Amino acid sequence: MKKAIFLDRDGTINNNCDHYYIWRSEELLLNPGVCEALAELQTRGYMLIVISNQGGISKGEFSADDVDVLHDHLRSMLEAEGVLLDEIYYCPHHHMVENCLCRKPQPLMIEKALARFGIDPALSWMIGDARRDVEAGEAAGLQCILIEPNSDLREVLGKIN
Repeated sequence: MKKAIFLDRDGTINNNCDHYYIWRSEELLLNPGVCEALAELQTRGYMLIVISNQGGISKGEFSADDVDVLHDHLRSMLEAEGVLLDEIYYCPHHHMVENCLCRKPQPLMIEKALARFGIDPALSWMIGDARRDVEAGEAAGLQCILIEPNSDLREVLGKIN
């Protein structure tokens, strides 16, 4: 079975201090240590999978195409540093507009990745900056790390084997 690191996007991978919704490429600023931490986790044999709520789509703030363009930009930024994301899952819904089964803290996005890639949850981790990230990870059987928003991701490396 494979092992994976599941990561929240906004506040974990990229800085979201100035914008609640990050959907423009020019607003995408990686948090300190992201490239180094993800590269190290890849060398340890972990798949890297992003799990993100993008409720601004449902609220009409931006489109799914906008998110896809941003994710292409994110992949390019990381690839330039030798980091390859295995997949990005996002929920386009928002509880103020509609109900869904995929929005964190529900574990559906994680469960889809576990099944699709044959990932062992007992060997895998969820890293996020909000309680809902940890709740989704715990519900899927992952080990979880709650970080301070926009902190240096290298700080978690000592916690992960």
